[in-house]
Amino acid sequence: MSSRQSAGPRRRRARVLPSVAVVDAGSVPGGRILAALARHTEAGAPSPVVALDATPGQVPGVLWRQADPCDPGVVDALRDVQVVVWVAAAADLQSALDERASVRRARVVRAAQTLVTATAAAGAARLVVVTSAKVYGALPDNPVPLPEGAPLRATPDDGVVGDLLAVEEVVAAARSVHPGLVVTVVRPAALVGPGVDTVVTRHFEAPRLLTVRGATPAWQFCHVEDLASAVVAVVAGVVAPVVTVGCDGWLTQHRLEQLTGMRHVELSQATALGTAQRLHRVGVLPAPASELALALYPWAVDSATLRAGGWEAAYDNETCVGVLLESIAGRHALVGRRVSPRDAALGAASAAVALVGTAAALRRARKR
Repeated sequence: MSSRQSAGPRRRRARVLPSVAVVDAGSVPGGRILAALARHTEAGAPSPVVALDATPGQVPGVLWRQADPCDPGVVDALRDVQVVVWVAAAADLQSALDERASVRRARVVRAAQTLVTATAAAGAARLVVVTSAKVYGALPDNPVPLPEGAPLRATPDDGVVGDLLAVEEVVAAARSVHPGLVVTVVRPAALVGPGVDTVVTRHFEAPRLLTVRGATPAWQFCHVEDLASAVVAVVAGVVAPVVTVGCDGWLTQHRLEQLTGMRHVELSQATALGTAQRLHRVGVLPAPASELALALYPWAVDSATLRAGGWEAAYDNETCVGVLLESIAGRHALVGRRVSPRDAALGAASAAVALVGTAAALRRARKR
């Protein structure tokens, strides 16, 4: 299916962008946001777009500055900007898993604290932090869609979602510590796009789609280009404490299977999450069981604030599924862990085997 053409902020409401800096601009979502801001500038906004990253890139109309978000010296790179954008949500799961969880958590929290302080000290008016709708938690009793003001019920464990919950705590505290700083948190649905690697995208690298008996998932996606246009809308003037962004509506499990051509395997909640929890504890699975729940229970959102500001998603959920399948072509994963095609064929005929059939590995780990 073809994507709809995004209207973005309506023409009659379009504004000249303030000067803006994008932190970690070298990441996949950070790069898309940077490019979208630069295009807006090329359309007539004279204010500069600044990219902060360890390695300078090549985006026309962008001023690159090398800066470490964990270093208090980052304040010098923010002196002449009015809005700071930071993409805290990782879209490179492999890099996140290669770092010890405690070290990764400490780094992310330190970056959040440093950027909040530096943004205020540099005299910037706004801080925009991109986390994820995953912080709402994937739970059987979630309303569909979740309102932007819904409580954050994700499990604060050692996974990447736990990292984002820690970032959200720092951001929430910043509103009282720095009352003159306007802070907006942007929470996208499951990201898809070239180069995006997350727990959700790896769910589709498995031989079959794992489901839980009696659960009713509500699949919703967010293309990185839609995230970028949403951030442009926020920078241009959509002001709110929280903004959620995703495709209109959601997909049922049945519709998802029609689009992917994949079959599902159904387990009980106790078997799926209990086994995943034990395997993660001994290091067999890379992500905690709470992140497996993202593929089992609903966490769809309603982009109400953005729509009220004139924003529209350019991609629908059906198109995003196609983009996702194209981006993972040739990759194979068993409950989040990447394997070779040969290993995938030998190791599991279904996600059930991937979960329950690893009992031997669990026993070996216990012996060690």
